[in-house]
Amino acid sequence: MQLSANLRGAGFMGLAMAGFTCNDALVKAVSGVMNAGQIMLVRGVFTSLLVLLLARHFGAMRSFRLVLTPAIGLRVLAEVSASIAYIWALGHMPLANASAILQALPLAVTLGAALFLREPVGWRRWLAILVGFLGVLIVLRPGPEGFTWAAVCVLASVVFAATRDLCTRRIDPAVPSLFISVITATAITLTGAVLVVPLGGWQPMSMGSLGLLAGASLLLLVGYQFIVLAMRNGEIAVVAPLRYTSLVWSIGIGMLFFAEEPDIWMITGVAVIIGSGLYAFARENKRRTAIVTLPAPPGAPMTSPDKGDRE
Repeated sequence: MQLSANLRGAGFMGLAMAGFTCNDALVKAVSGVMNAGQIMLVRGVFTSLLVLLLARHFGAMRSFRLVLTPAIGLRVLAEVSASIAYIWALGHMPLANASAILQALPLAVTLGAALFLREPVGWRRWLAILVGFLGVLIVLRPGPEGFTWAAVCVLASVVFAATRDLCTRRIDPAVPSLFISVITATAITLTGAVLVVPLGGWQPMSMGSLGLLAGASLLLLVGYQFIVLAMRNGEIAVVAPLRYTSLVWSIGIGMLFFAEEPDIWMITGVAVIIGSGLYAFARENKRRTAIVTLPAPPGAPMTSPDKGDRE
């Protein structure tokens, strides 16, 4: 049986989140022995080689001049910026807390889609977005203990990642997903090389650390490919909620391997973020269903497509 585009997109998003979260765990494991630039460089070399081989095998290579197109260029810049901010943050805060703040990403994507892609958003979903960001503040616990530079970096990575996802929607469908991954991996690798010295210089690596980064590159490749496929196959309102599966992975990994225990602030904030996000997506699906299944009778006046959100 052939899967619908939305179902395929949801599955791709679930796989992407598993890959990204396990990659985060491996990166955090080596963050104590090398800086973020070195991690980006070494992991990026592995990832770039792997994705380049795949792209050549499947005939997905295109001219690198495509990076000059606005959608691809901005997507690459946003991805690089998100990587820098998030990798640095992973070395300075618990994995589960970083992932909890990252759960605001679907709401940020919805906000960006409304502001920049002119997707209709009614007052109920605007309220859900506001409540979701209040949930982020609960996780952050504004004050000396909660609001740290690491938390600020995760927030910055949310903004950059939302920009990346919105740009993905604007890329010409004729550009292969694998080639987008080639461009992204190459850009991150080169940026890591530039940042090694400013962030503290090159540190000797053990075979264990090298193996962890090699594994991280494989997982990152899974994330790269499936996040692109998810955003290009399914509707944002359908695939974005699957991002929340990353929290299950991060809490479990944090407890098993990093001795992290989620506190009441994080649990409460995450509940608010996820609840508001799911409500926003439910409202979007209801609006789309109403438009498709309840066409106006002949001669009836046209109604606003945002009507379902204003009721």
